Amino acid sequence: MKICHLIVTLGLQLLALSCFCQANPPWNNPLKIAWSSDGITFNAPVVFQDSSGVPSVIKWKGDTLIATFQWFRQPKLSPTWDRVAVKFSYDNGRNWSQPKPIVVNGLPSNYQRPFDPTLTVFGNDSIRIYFSSSNGIPKNGLDATVNTYSAKSSDGINFNFESGSRVDELTKQVIDPAIIFFNKSWHFLSPIGSPQQGAYHYLSLDGLNFTPTSNIPSDNFHNWTGNFMIENINELRFYGSGATIWYNYSTNGNNWSGYVSTNIQGGDPSVLKIKNNSYLMVYVGQPYPSNILEIASELKPIQIFPNPTQDLIHVRVDSKNLGSMYVIYDYSGKTVLNGKISSESMAIELADLPYGNYVLTLTSQTDGQVSVVKISKQGR
Repeated sequence: MKICHLIVTLGLQLLALSCFCQANPPWNNPLKIAWSSDGITFNAPVVFQDSSGVPSVIKWKGDTLIATFQWFRQPKLSPTWDRVAVKFSYDNGRNWSQPKPIVVNGLPSNYQRPFDPTLTVFGNDSIRIYFSSSNGIPKNGLDATVNTYSAKSSDGINFNFESGSRVDELTKQVIDPAIIFFNKSWHFLSPIGSPQQGAYHYLSLDGLNFTPTSNIPSDNFHNWTGNFMIENINELRFYGSGATIWYNYSTNGNNWSGYVSTNIQGGDPSVLKIKNNSYLMVYVGQPYPSNILEIASELKPIQIFPNPTQDLIHVRVDSKNLGSMYVIYDYSGKTVLNGKISSESMAIELADLPYGNYVLTLTSQTDGQVSVVKISKQGR
């Protein structure tokens, strides 16, 4: 499915990330996770994180993995709304911690909130995050004031801003960066614009000062929005977006050998080789409303009755889900109701909603898992 950049202005905040071109806002998309033995054919995906986009996954300190992403958990303008967040795994990606928003200390107060995050590991197991931002909020959407910046951390949550931009194109915005250390250099890649325009390619010896090299060519069908992955010491891969998620491969980061399609439909992938014959992919999945049967089959069901209903529904949850957030969408993807689960058996009034079908999502506050159910409201 074609990928585009959605720009939403909320007050003084500019939100930008890769999402599906179906007039669906990014908070309607979950991140999904899938596994593969060859990096091409992946097993059935499951939901990794609700209401999120722009993932990046790295290995850190042995079997510890860190995933970062842009988080859009409702309600809007809450501490979890439009925040770069991280999750940790200590068993090579099988189980993950609850998401936590990162803190970027020293980020100038007039800069945009970080978006489009990408993680790397550098000397002494420190972590560097690269992200898009700008000095002030562009008046006309994304423009040449949007550049790539960075911050460093020792724990993956608290980061210290590194002054100056890492990459600054004088006449165009720089968004969706991908960075990796390969063959004695740091490689930086960013999509120029439409898929056929290809991608910028920069090199650096220290991960801070980047020099442009030849752009990477592309075509109408392959969008270089995604992330790098090292297959071995002689092969660098880039996983990107298109009709299906694909990868291209190179021995030097400059000359690319050809596109290889995977069996996954989605966007903005991040693939990590855990070990030989074990690959993990986190990517942006399809929006909730347009894929209710797929989503509902993957996720833990919610006890809701009566369903169909005429006026209200009763939601029954375990005690661990008290305080969790629920959101009800119509089939266009619009949020029509949202709130917090206050008791183990709770009534939600639907009298003001038109007759029709809806989707209810419940996001657990304890483990971040998402439950989804289709609701039908009928007339008397």
